[in-house]
Amino acid sequence: MELSDIRVKIDEIDEQMLKLFLERMELADHVAAYKNAHNQPILNKERERAVLSAVTEKAGEQWERYAFHLWSTLFELSRSRQAELLAAPTKVAAQVKASLSAGSAVFPQKGLIACQGVEGANSQVACDRILPRGNIVYVKTFDAVVSAVESGLCKFGVLPIENSSNGSVRAVYELLQNHKLSIVRTTRLCIRHELLAMPGAKMDQITEIYSHQQAIGQCSKFLNSLNGVHVVPCANTAMAAKLVAERKDPHVAAISSHPCAALYGLECLNDSIQDSDNNYTRFICVTKDPIIYAGANRISLILACDNKPGALYDILSKLAALGVNMTKLESCPVTGRNFEFIFFLELEASVQDPSVMAMLEELERSCANFNFLGSYAEV
Repeated sequence: MELSDIRVKIDEIDEQMLKLFLERMELADHVAAYKNAHNQPILNKERERAVLSAVTEKAGEQWERYAFHLWSTLFELSRSRQAELLAAPTKVAAQVKASLSAGSAVFPQKGLIACQGVEGANSQVACDRILPRGNIVYVKTFDAVVSAVESGLCKFGVLPIENSSNGSVRAVYELLQNHKLSIVRTTRLCIRHELLAMPGAKMDQITEIYSHQQAIGQCSKFLNSLNGVHVVPCANTAMAAKLVAERKDPHVAAISSHPCAALYGLECLNDSIQDSDNNYTRFICVTKDPIIYAGANRISLILACDNKPGALYDILSKLAALGVNMTKLESCPVTGRNFEFIFFLELEASVQDPSVMAMLEELERSCANFNFLGSYAEV
């Protein structure tokens, strides 16, 4: 048989499959109506397991795994459709509705914004990018940023959440887990680290280097090549530069940025100290009250699923069935509990899409813990 003949037969089968698929989805509408009327949940795991068992047995050893994945996808699509039609209210639907109402067509250009560090910090650059005419309130810690936002002192707060070279900022993930904050914007900066010291200082004189823990990790190869140098973590790279300037000691240096050299009157001893040139840090902008501004095309969630085989797969399969791209999946231990984890998810999707909203509602119903962190755009 020629390839063209095979394709003709495949096309004929596809036509039949499409007709049957549409009939099946119409029946899913009737199922949703029945479950609505009788207050029944969408998911019936016992029936799905029974159907999958029968299908894989009939498919035979050669094709059983392929049949399993096909029917699993059909179940996901059917549940997604039912979720769109379900009348039962959910917290996420109410939260998204209120957030959209509170938003506006244009993201604000001014306002009070809390920032950890001092002038010249990377967080300050992120603040200026997110809120170009904003007034920055500098605080000492990430916790203080959250407190400033929660107390109403500042409408916005900016926090670093991950770095392309050194991974996630776990302290910030813990704050998102333990506080009711809404992510309203994100941005990412290309980070360039330099070794800064007092004018006239020489590399062989340096005995102490100060910087933030993330920057230290991003320059680990350079630091490991030094002998007899004590590396001291501090709260911020800009604070490290300020500390060196205040001490006026030629034996002390800071890993900081090029703008901080000019800002604090320091000189660059080495401008090639980071492990990778592809070094980006991503920052989030948070508010106390949930707000979704026009153009939001990303979603962040915190989820916890049952500790059993296939639980995470059930979550991810919902995304795959709708073609939603997941840009991040981060697991974090639950504070105070042994070997229990929650998951941070970031999706490229819009809450304006009814199928995406139906998926979020289904996740809320099926997950042991569900927290909608916000929908936003990245600048």
